[in-house]
Amino acid sequence: MLRSLSTVGLVQINKGFADQNYLPYAVGLLESYVRKFATDPDHFNFLLPIYKRTSVEKCVKHLEEADVVGFSFYIWNQKISLEIARLLKKINPNILIVFGGPQVPHQTEPFLRSNPFIDIVVQGEGEKVFLRILETSRKGWKDLSAVSFIDDKGKFVHKPKVDRLELQSLPSPYLENTFEPLMEANPNETWLCLWETNRGCPFLCTFCDWGAHFVNKVIKFEMGRLMAELDWFSQHKIHFLYSCDANFGILARDEEIAQKVARNKEIFGFPVNFAVQNTKNSTERAYRTQKILNDSGLIRGVNLALQSTDSTTLKLVKRSNIKLESFNELQRRFTRDGIHTFTDLILGLPGETYESFVKGMTETIENGQHNRIILNLLSVMPNTEMVDPEYSQQAGLEMVELPTIGAHEFLESFDDEINETQNIVVATASMPKADWVKAKVFGSMTNLLFFNKLLQIPILVAHSVSGYSIRAIIDTFLNVDSKRFPIIKEAYDFFIEKTRLIQTGKTEFEYSKNWLGIYWPLDEYILIKLSIEESLPQFYEEAETLLGELMGEQIPAALLENAVRLNKALIKQPFQNKDKIVNLDYDVHTFYQSILRGERSALEQKNVAVRVESSKNVWPTWENWMKEVIWYCNRNGDYIYQNVSIDYEGSFENSKTVS
Repeated sequence: MLRSLSTVGLVQINKGFADQNYLPYAVGLLESYVRKFATDPDHFNFLLPIYKRTSVEKCVKHLEEADVVGFSFYIWNQKISLEIARLLKKINPNILIVFGGPQVPHQTEPFLRSNPFIDIVVQGEGEKVFLRILETSRKGWKDLSAVSFIDDKGKFVHKPKVDRLELQSLPSPYLENTFEPLMEANPNETWLCLWETNRGCPFLCTFCDWGAHFVNKVIKFEMGRLMAELDWFSQHKIHFLYSCDANFGILARDEEIAQKVARNKEIFGFPVNFAVQNTKNSTERAYRTQKILNDSGLIRGVNLALQSTDSTTLKLVKRSNIKLESFNELQRRFTRDGIHTFTDLILGLPGETYESFVKGMTETIENGQHNRIILNLLSVMPNTEMVDPEYSQQAGLEMVELPTIGAHEFLESFDDEINETQNIVVATASMPKADWVKAKVFGSMTNLLFFNKLLQIPILVAHSVSGYSIRAIIDTFLNVDSKRFPIIKEAYDFFIEKTRLIQTGKTEFEYSKNWLGIYWPLDEYILIKLSIEESLPQFYEEAETLLGELMGEQIPAALLENAVRLNKALIKQPFQNKDKIVNLDYDVHTFYQSILRGERSALEQKNVAVRVESSKNVWPTWENWMKEVIWYCNRNGDYIYQNVSIDYEGSFENSKTVS
């Protein structure tokens, strides 16, 4: 017998991207399942789901007539979801509040006691359980599985998780047209889509809840469904498709899926971009699938997520079964093919020291990563092994609560003043607070000098010719004399100040109202500042002096001068509507390009003229340059002009040396 419930509200508040928003896939699955398998589907009237951040008042107004509201609970929507639920229960004590999703803690009793307005929580896959909640009276909840609640007598009741779902039975919200009413109601919205081809992860990394024992077996969706969903994305002109798979490329069929995505883009023009989390260990298959996506323009770079290179750390976070050699081999192959890669490292992992972190970062560069290392701060997520008090104590994790703000996010302001936060590790037993600051600053300086390409050419030339390590070169730029090197010292002091503020709970990014109104990574902020304040010429003078003093007689002064001058000419800047010609005494550009290809040809001393065809890429405003170069080129590090021609006689007609 069905209860009298009829109106169902669903809430999945996602983080948008550049004024675009995701269709609420998780709650779309719930609605699709109910519509397909309910005893009487017409009994339930679904309100349009809440899919993006707006004011609490508007959310409550939209949901206040509902009989039941289901919340999909993530780290980026925890506080606002709880506040909406609290106010709904205050307005209507009879409303049924259901919470599910990754951030529902495994230890549910404290969560329920602290939030008495929540009636029942679901753990694990929620599609089948949510339907049973809708069709079961409160007295029947004792017969459910994978739920926790406080009964009418105040007793905590916990029911173990059910077996994994048979994914073949799970209806697709895309193919069932579940999202059509939402899309019709928001005709001006640019939609992003989440897509699952499988569920589960065989790895057990302690900082991630993907590898929990309950979901460590990979279960596949049926191929026919996936092919049809891809056609749906193309027909609905979805620009950006994000794969929820933990390890795309882990299955043999993933190569076929990649080919289908590429074929659809070629035929229909959509999807334009397909973001995936690359598999670990499956080197050959990972290479083939990523190459398909790269060659079709679906990705702007391949993510090789190392997280750490230290053997002690990898063992402590249960990642030692992921082979570093797989990453190094992929790096070599992608470099050989001219495919951009970027590498994830995490700062603050147990066992990592300042020395091991810096070694891992610089050796990753020396192994061929020249496009980008993305330095992530360790966030302790609910339901990971790291949240366990014993594990945390043994690792000496010191945490602060930081705003949940990502790079390049817009500042959003609401009257409710509810801001999401996350717990960030700012020190460990092996990396005290002072060392954590030093490590973060080393990463910021490396990004500024090397990955933002300000000095990549002289750094690689100096490293290759003199044998000085990348570590030694970067170290030279840390804590320099303020009188002799004021521009470099100002950047260093900025990194120190802002990094120390992180340990007090301030965001890791720097907001600028005038620079697109977004949060910038610290290194990008300094690059913009140097450019706008016209400080780049002085920066390059200081850098050449500093590198010259480090190198001494290990590298000819003229070669170092050539490398710095060429790098300065190649940095993308706005308003450059004329080509530049750089006359050199060494064939630095050819040598530099050979290093990027992993070949390292001989460096020849001869007259060379390099034409930098900057007129082919002109950014007419600062805002245009900030968005298209500094922001959009972040991951593949495309900060220098690629349109270059060389005259080996050094005599371009009407040539003029760029100073």
